Amino acid sequence: MAVTELQGRIAVVTGGGTGMGRELVCRLTAAGAHVAACDLNTETLQQAADLAGARAASGVRITTHQCDVTDADAVAAFAAEVAEQHDTDHINLLFNNAGVGGGGSFVIDDQREAWDKTFEVCWNGVLNCARAFMDMLVRSDAGAMVNTASINGFWATIGPGLPHTSYCAAKFAVKGFTEALMQDLALHAPHVSAHVVMPGHIGTEIARNSFTTHGADIPLIRKNMQARGINLDGFSDEQIEGFVNDRNTRFRDDAPTTAAQAAEVILSDVLAGRWRILVGDDAYAIDEAVRADPEAAYTETFIEQLRDQGHLQVLGR
Repeated sequence: MAVTELQGRIAVVTGGGTGMGRELVCRLTAAGAHVAACDLNTETLQQAADLAGARAASGVRITTHQCDVTDADAVAAFAAEVAEQHDTDHINLLFNNAGVGGGGSFVIDDQREAWDKTFEVCWNGVLNCARAFMDMLVRSDAGAMVNTASINGFWATIGPGLPHTSYCAAKFAVKGFTEALMQDLALHAPHVSAHVVMPGHIGTEIARNSFTTHGADIPLIRKNMQARGINLDGFSDEQIEGFVNDRNTRFRDDAPTTAAQAAEVILSDVLAGRWRILVGDDAYAIDEAVRADPEAAYTETFIEQLRDQGHLQVLGR
């Protein structure tokens, strides 16, 4: 039995304080689902819960939990809190949504810390939550694990001169794990489904949050920009930080798909039983182009053709 409706279901959402996570919380509770949301930032998490509570259906329970998804023990404690606070031995929906960017280069030694942190959040966070909540999903009469990958789970770049190795490697892992899990669940828990979400450019705070997570490493920013042919000689540290903040704002505000639109697509496709969930016209276009000519997928010509179609207007600029 698949999850085909949300009324009365129990959902867990990681990264629930901002972006797609916050919008998922709001739409789930409005549809009558009980939600346990976690995030590292308790302030934004409470704001999301307040927003969801104002729209929630009658009788819906919303709980908030501070949790670092890279910490397996913290995630296990989060699962125990969900069981206690929702008075349940099961959940129906697990949205492994938490993510962060960063650690673009594997070659440059001074990106090692950011590389590892990004991979831990984007991959280990999914793995830890999948392990911690699997038994609760299996105990449901119908369950779904919804893992957020990215277009970077099948196309490992965000533009020429922009290595993004940690994030892409993690998202490829999320996609592969989810597809493999489908077969595992079909054999051992056929009432639980697995879904991989691959959004294109969505208007969220991930760029700004990534900058905050890794810190304003101005020398590294200078080096990265120089590698892309952008000369920042003569720019002060404050000017460079302002430049990055402006780019992060444009990433959110100029995105072709909003976080609210993305959440709507995700929930609709999960309820429809689709396991491979592309979000945004750009995701569909890039998916089609990569499949049509995979050998050309990392050439500048390939990217320019996508831009000529109106995609990738902010990314990589």
